[in-house]
Amino acid sequence: MPAAEDSHGVNKVVDNICKLSPDLLTEACQHILIYLQGQTKGVDSAEIYKFQRAGVRLDHEALQNIIRFLLLTFRSAGKSNLSGDDLVSRLEEGSKKWPKASLQVLHRLWSEHGTLVHAQQQVQAMLSISQLVDMQWKLGMAVSSDTCRSLNSPYVSLLLKIVEPSGQICQRSFEMTIPQFQNFHKQFKEMAAVMETV
Repeated sequence: MPAAEDSHGVNKVVDNICKLSPDLLTEACQHILIYLQGQTKGVDSAEIYKFQRAGVRLDHEALQNIIRFLLLTFRSAGKSNLSGDDLVSRLEEGSKKWPKASLQVLHRLWSEHGTLVHAQQQVQAMLSISQLVDMQWKLGMAVSSDTCRSLNSPYVSLLLKIVEPSGQICQRSFEMTIPQFQNFHKQFKEMAAVMETV
């Protein structure tokens, strides 16, 4: 049943895309492709919301769904390094409701911009690193430890929350002796000083 629900969701988005003239679809796709090429920081739905002025009545959720669908479609095509023909074939497999004019717009734009999107995705994949989003620490006393020479030695326990390049948040925890923590703190201060100069 989930496949039928997915198909229904795709068909609903395609129905809304069908309401757009080729010019409006081109404009929306260009905003998305420019973002995927790394030329803007995001897709501004307010810019795309000009549809209302062109007489196309779409509510905010429908517009967001169109943007998400096109982002996902172009990202997936970029990852797979699809040609314009392959992209159109996949879209037709996903829904039989696509009008020929819309598919021609998508084919033309992807043929023009697809290699640039693919290149940008390769660069992002090479530059992808995890991002520290939270760090918690607490001071404790060692009752038993492999690194502490004597019991009842103080230690620092660190819990790091990290966002992986995939977007998934993971946690890493470890313990340090007080001298190790002091060295860790010193290195963090040095990194912060270097980052301020960049």
